[in-house]
Order: sequence, then C-alpha cells, then structure tokens
Amino acid sequence: MEPNTVFLVIAALVVVLVVISLVKAVQIIPQATAAVIERLGRFKGTAAPGLVFIVPFIDKVRERIDLREQVVSFPPQPVITQDNLTVNIDTVVYYQVIDPKAAVYEINDYIYGVEQITITTLRNVVGGMSLEETLTSRDAINTVLRGSLDEATDRWGIRVARVEIKAIDPPASIQESMERQMKADREKRAMILTAEGQRESAIRSAEGVKQSQVLTAEGAKQAAILGAEADRQSSILRAQGERAAKYLQAQGEAKAIEKVFAAIKAGKPTPEMLAYQYLQTLPEMAQGDANKVWLVPSDFGKALEGFTRMLGAPGEDGVFRFQPSADDGRPSAPAQDDEEVRDWFDTRTDPELAKVVADAEAQARQEVPPLGAPPQASALGAHARPDLPSRPADPELTAGAAPRPPADPAHPNGRSG
Repeated sequence: MEPNTVFLVIAALVVVLVVISLVKAVQIIPQATAAVIERLGRFKGTAAPGLVFIVPFIDKVRERIDLREQVVSFPPQPVITQDNLTVNIDTVVYYQVIDPKAAVYEINDYIYGVEQITITTLRNVVGGMSLEETLTSRDAINTVLRGSLDEATDRWGIRVARVEIKAIDPPASIQESMERQMKADREKRAMILTAEGQRESAIRSAEGVKQSQVLTAEGAKQAAILGAEADRQSSILRAQGERAAKYLQAQGEAKAIEKVFAAIKAGKPTPEMLAYQYLQTLPEMAQGDANKVWLVPSDFGKALEGFTRMLGAPGEDGVFRFQPSADDGRPSAPAQDDEEVRDWFDTRTDPELAKVVADAEAQARQEVPPLGAPPQASALGAHARPDLPSRPADPELTAGAAPRPPADPAHPNGRSG
C-alpha cells in the first residue's frame, strides 16, 4: 500500500475512535433518574440528573434507576384459609427506590423479591383467618403486608408506600353458596320489609276507620242533639201556637156570641119565631149516621112553653112576647187581654235558637281534620253538650220585638178577632 493510503486509514480510525470516546464520555441523565457508574468493574458513584462526563472505556453506567414511585401488580396467588378453602388474591404494590446503589448491589431483582415477600406474607396472614374474615379484613391484611415489606426491603434501598389487595376470589362453589346466602338474606329482608309495610298499612287503615267512626259518631251525636233541640223547640213553639190559636178562637167565639146576642136583642123576636127556629133545628139534630130513628118527645109543648116564658112576658091579650133584658149601658164583650197573654202572639224567631242553628251549620261545613290531627272544639257550645243542663222551656219564648197585630176598632181591647 502507498504511504498516503495508510496514513488516511489511520487518520480515519483515529477520528472514529475520538468520536466514540466523546460519545461514551458524555452521558445525559434524565430527571428523576439516577445512574450507577462503575470504574473498571467497581462502584464509583451515583450520577445525578443532568450532563455527566465519564472516562471512556474505563467508566461505564451500570444501570439507570427510576426514582419515581412505581406500581406493580402481581398475578393472582392461591392462598389457603384457616377453614381449608383456597382463594386467589390479587395484590398491587406501590414502591419507590430511595437508594440506587442498594437496589443494584443488594439484590439481583428487587421486583421479584417484593413479589415473593408479598406472597409469603399473604399466605402467612390469610392462613390464620377464615374465609369470612378474609373477605372483610382487607385493611388489616394491607397493614400487615406493608409492615413486612418495609422491613424486608429497607436494606434493598426500596420504600414500600402502599400495598392493596385488588381482588379476593373464592372457589366457584363457595361463590355460588355465598350468592345463594345473599339471595336468601335479601329475600328475608324483602319479606320483613313487606310484612312491616303491611303492618303499617293495617295500622293506618285501622286508624282511618277509627277516625271515620269517631267522626261519624260525633256527627250522629251532633245531629241527634240538634234534632232533639229542634223537636223541643218545635214542640214548644207548636204548643204556644196552639195556645195562642185557642185563645184567639175563644175571643172569636165570644165576639160571635156577642154579635149574635146583640142582633137578637136588636131584632126583638117573638116566641112564635123562636118556636119556628127551634122546629127548623130539629131535623139538623136528627142528621147523622148513628141516628136511624128520631122521636119527638111527648113533653115538647111544655118545653116550648117554658122556653117562651123564659124569653117573653104575657101581654094584655095573654100572649107571651119577647121582653128584652135591662140595658145597663155597657157593651157585652169578652175579657180584655191581660199582661200574661200579651206576648203569646209574637212570631219573632228566638235569637238564641237562631244562634244555635247558625253554629250547627258552621260546624257541618267545617273540613274533616287530617289523620292524627287533634280534634277541634265543637262550635255548638253549651247547646250541643249533653252533659250541660238544657235550657228550661220559656213560656215567653219569643218575647218582645215583633210587630203587634193590627188594631181592630170594633174589638174592646183593640186587638183583631
């Protein structure tokens, strides 16, 4: 070869060697990462994040360690419980490397080591628990696992932050039994709730029936009281009306007798006319369904003669003629109305009775109170309470303010007949 070619090859090799040396001498360490550097196979130091210069072919980066918190999920592990049931448990471990040198030189694979410690500790803890305790004691298992891992991994330069049990899967037969048990428990609770609802419904229905019966009885009581009070007032008013009617009828009859008697006296009838009137009255006396045969008495003439002598006086010719009685100048009239009967003819409504009727109507229009509400006081007052003494009958029930009957100038006391 020519000397120039040899020189060029050597120069090229030197340039390549220099480039490789420069590349190996300059290292860039990312943030949250630590690099373990060895010199000639021995630990030299730990490089911080940033630009790092090392001696090429003498120093080398043994391993780059991620200093962030890591999450590793281990596959399900079969664990036997205290009651000899095999369950599969999934765990999740949160750890962080705090000493890169120990993580590289103290253990070959710290992740595998964490997994094995987790499995052994889990079997140790769950082996002393029953299946039910295992399913309900996740926090206790997590606490025990974290303590055991912290103690074992401390010398590896690893800090275990948290240990979580992701799933606990019992055998299929146990799951089926548990599902049946849970279904039975749910059906039991449903039946209890249904029975409780029916009980509550029956109680509410009974309360409603009771309230309805109480209101019905109260209404019947009020109606009976009002009916009795109305009957009493009606009887009193009817009796007082009949009393006033009889009094007015007696006054009318007295007025009629007075008029008839005055007319007889003014007409001065003869005994012959009286006898004729007497004879005309006899057929009327014989009328009636019970009168089949009517006999004229044998002493009819003597009775007529005595009647004539009583009403008349013999004249000069011996014939009895009507002799009017002595006139004292005072008109014959029925007795004057006194103060005792003055208020019999007042048709004004009793104010107290009107108040009782108004209170009864207000009570009937009231709304029915809701279930459980306190009963309202009765608006009828003392008139609707059977335990209070009833008001005695007032002979002057409707005293005073109604207009009087129109005056009759022909009546002696000014009242109309």
